[in-house]
Amino acid sequence: MTFDMILALGILIFMIVLIMLDKLPFGAPPLLACFLLVISGLTDMATAFQGFANKSVIMIAGFMIVMNAIQKTSLIEKVKKGMIKMVNTGGYKSYVILMIIVMLGTSLVGGGNTGYYVLILSLIATIPYSKVLPTSKLMLPLGFATNHPLIPFNVALYFGVAASVLESIGWTGGMSMAKFAVANFFMSAAFLVWCLVAYKLLPDHPIAGPSDEDVERSSEEFGNMPKWQENLTIVLFVISVIGMMLINTLPGEIAYAIPGVCGFILLAASVVNFKEVRESMWAPVIIMMAGVIGVAEALAATGFTAMVGEKMAGVMDGSPAFLVILVFALLTSTAATFTGSNMGSVYIFAPLAGATVMAMGLNPLAAVAACTVAGWQGGYMPIDGLPALILGMGNYKMTEFWKFTVPMYFIRIIFLALGCLIMFPMSA
Repeated sequence: MTFDMILALGILIFMIVLIMLDKLPFGAPPLLACFLLVISGLTDMATAFQGFANKSVIMIAGFMIVMNAIQKTSLIEKVKKGMIKMVNTGGYKSYVILMIIVMLGTSLVGGGNTGYYVLILSLIATIPYSKVLPTSKLMLPLGFATNHPLIPFNVALYFGVAASVLESIGWTGGMSMAKFAVANFFMSAAFLVWCLVAYKLLPDHPIAGPSDEDVERSSEEFGNMPKWQENLTIVLFVISVIGMMLINTLPGEIAYAIPGVCGFILLAASVVNFKEVRESMWAPVIIMMAGVIGVAEALAATGFTAMVGEKMAGVMDGSPAFLVILVFALLTSTAATFTGSNMGSVYIFAPLAGATVMAMGLNPLAAVAACTVAGWQGGYMPIDGLPALILGMGNYKMTEFWKFTVPMYFIRIIFLALGCLIMFPMSA
């Protein structure tokens, strides 16, 4: 390891420890880490704070304005009352039903869809605390459920990435998309089982979502806006969500700007004021998301991730096939978690895994499929968008967060590797 690698890794660990200790306000440790990167000479100011110009962060910051506005409508009051009724009357039964509903929705929009997970998290944030089914028991499982389709037929993105990796290592045998989807089901089913078992392990406390102040207001303050303002707010909310769901379809970076434009239309229409715009766009969770990007980028830029991949390829050569798949899937997901680069981590580790397996005279499909999907299955650190939002909006301590996410992580990766091995036998 070079000195730069050690230094960047040390700053990352220092940031994590500060987050765990909860001594600084939420979102502050990543900012301090960014300053340390500059002082240490690892990077310049523009690179360290590049997260504040990150298109995904800006998109979610813009959507925070729209979320603020939608909380004021009578529509959200009706949705909230429906969810509250389910929570108050069903307890664990309602928890199970909500899990299944969210996972079925994920099947339609695709796992990891930004618009979908922000929508689900914002809806959970509208539910006031209830002892029967605390929202702190919903934010973690339902948040991560937005990345786990119960019926995984919409896997085109992952499949396309896996196909390109196979092509890069010289594999010409093709891959079945149907089998690839079934391999994903193994992971989703294991995730659902873990959530059902982990219910009693989840903490019981009020959450602190971005709409906390709105939730605490009396119901008389909601739904009092003129009908045209309410209709405009609902339309712009829908446009924002659909826009974020079409990130890979709309040309250029239009989808990333749509929520912000919608937010400023609401400002012009006096649905929100400029103070609310400022507080939404600079919410602690946004600062957290933006701050960690520079730290993650600095670690990746030192060559640490690539070095780990090359070392492991040499060590794993000759090991049992399943162990090779499992270790490379763990490496891919961990690298993606700490660097914030899902695609980059896949394109580093998946070819190494496939090449290692091919060198053993075996079929590389299972290894490449597992590494590809694993690139989006970290989540045990609040560095990427979804886990960062869950941690912040759920008002969780790191110990509470890890109690759910660490077992979840290993269960998902193990069953993903198992599913890939079953669907794609390793005999060449």
